[in-house]
Amino acid sequence: MFIPLHDANTLKHIKVQWVTLALIALNVAVWLFTTLESELAAQATTVGLGYIPAIAFGHAQLEEGLEIVPEPLTYLTYAFVHMGFWHLASNMVFLWVFGDNVEDALGHMRFLLFYLLCAAAGALCHGFLTTTSEAPLVGASGAISGVVAAYVMLHPRVRVWVLVFFRVPLPLPAFVPLLLWIGQQFFMLAIAPDGDVSWGAHVGGILAGAALILVLRRPGVPLFDRQIVTPRAVRDDSGAAAAGMDGRTVQRLPWGRGRR
Repeated sequence: MFIPLHDANTLKHIKVQWVTLALIALNVAVWLFTTLESELAAQATTVGLGYIPAIAFGHAQLEEGLEIVPEPLTYLTYAFVHMGFWHLASNMVFLWVFGDNVEDALGHMRFLLFYLLCAAAGALCHGFLTTTSEAPLVGASGAISGVVAAYVMLHPRVRVWVLVFFRVPLPLPAFVPLLLWIGQQFFMLAIAPDGDVSWGAHVGGILAGAALILVLRRPGVPLFDRQIVTPRAVRDDSGAAAAGMDGRTVQRLPWGRGRR
């Protein structure tokens, strides 16, 4: 439906989103390892680190030598394995745009706990819906879904630039694209529960993220903030910011100057 490009939601409690950056780096590192290794090694990594419902629920066992981590850890390790570049890139873009502000609202360690719990919830929901499936579940989508749910509960009115249908850049209040995206996950789970995409993992992550943000956020951090935050002002050549009709600074997206 859309690709998030940029939000202008400045950090309030932390200086750098270290956990978000570390998670992105770890996901990229695992993907590079599986890409640079042989196809057989990549498949072994997917099987050994992926979450396989049939194994988790006792309907099957891994062949000897394929197990990399104990089965309970696959509820977490699957979230760091991706099938291809676009699978990785789409998840990491969402984490880059929205993860820093969720980390800011929770703190570093609680955000790490939040992320891992959302990943585990995604795997658990996927497993309950497909208990006999022997296909490995991989990808950070469950954890990212939790981040999206937390973000929209924290900052529904923050302006987010999104690329709609891969073509049209639009600045929208966060609740518009994110609630549409969340609704899509539930809709697709209802009509295509057995497809190649695990909509169940997405829904599990969403439900976990919405619940966990209620208890893990910093004391005093409000939900559903009312302030509309627009992109940072871009000063013209004279150094003066443009002013709106109400006297407030009009902020514009800094195209070509990078994004946060």
